[in-house]
Formats: sequence, C-alpha cells, structure tokens
Amino acid sequence: MTKHTITSQPGVILGDTYTCDCGLHLADRMTAEVHAAEHQQCTVCLGSAEELLAPDLSRGCTACAGTGGRREQITWQLAYTEAEQLITMSVVRGVVGELDGPFHLSQVADLVRAGLGLPAGRLPVGPRVRDLLLELQAAGEIAMLSAPDELIDGTDVVLYRDPQWQRVRSLGV
Repeated sequence: MTKHTITSQPGVILGDTYTCDCGLHLADRMTAEVHAAEHQQCTVCLGSAEELLAPDLSRGCTACAGTGGRREQITWQLAYTEAEQLITMSVVRGVVGELDGPFHLSQVADLVRAGLGLPAGRLPVGPRVRDLLLELQAAGEIAMLSAPDELIDGTDVVLYRDPQWQRVRSLGV
C-alpha cells in the first residue's frame, strides 16, 4: 500500500511546492490538497497528522483529530456545521448576559452544552463557542482580560488555553 503523506518544500522564488511519499511532485497547495483528498488524506495537514501553526511550531491536526485521514476531517467538519446550527450567537449572548463578572471560555462552553442538553464529545462546542466569543469581542460587547499563556515567535503568535472575558458594560466602558 502506497503512502500519500505530502510535505511542503519551501521555495523563495516560486513559492512552496509539495512532494508526496508516492513520489509525485505537486506544484502548489491546491494541487496538494486535491491529491490528498483523492487518497483519503486530510486536506489541512496533507496526511501528516501535524498542523503547522507557525514556523517551528506544530500540533496534532485539529481538522482530522491528528489521524491524517480524510474521513475524520469530514466527520469533524460535519459536526462543526451541526454545532453552528445549534449554537447561535443568541444562545452565547444569552449565556454571557447571565454571567456576573469575568468568565472563561470553558465556563461558557459548559453552560451552553448543559443548556442545550448536549452530551460531552457529541459536538465541538468549545471551538464554536470560542468563535462566537471572538465575534462578540470584535463587536465590542466583551473584552478579553487574559494575557497569552504562551508567546510564540515573539509576539506575532500567541496561545490562549482558556481565555477570560468580561462584558464591556460591566467594565464601566
């Protein structure tokens, strides 16, 4: 059985090219993703099971749960789409509106999960709630109180493990 893990070959003049373990050279990212999909590999990590976050910083691929497989990637994407339908902005806004003082991402995710009666692990509640909290932050309704847990590559890339926010009107702004 031929492996089809694809790796990036950085290029300065022409940009990145890609090489597959099967020996095929791929001209660009789109071609690499198509080849990965044709061979049931994740199109985010290209079958490597590692997601490159920044130069010299990687983690297990979140799109395929670190398996490198296309089936797992599609399963996660479908679950996230279902979470988008159930966990709306009004649901998160309602939970945040009931909280006094600062709150953590995990706290809001747990309250949303309990409020909707979702069993743990059923849907990616945390990632969906995080995305909506970031939208509320961008709209000026909440403000992040947390400092980054980790600075990566100076201050260009920061990592928050369980960020904390507070409603803006509670801040007196």
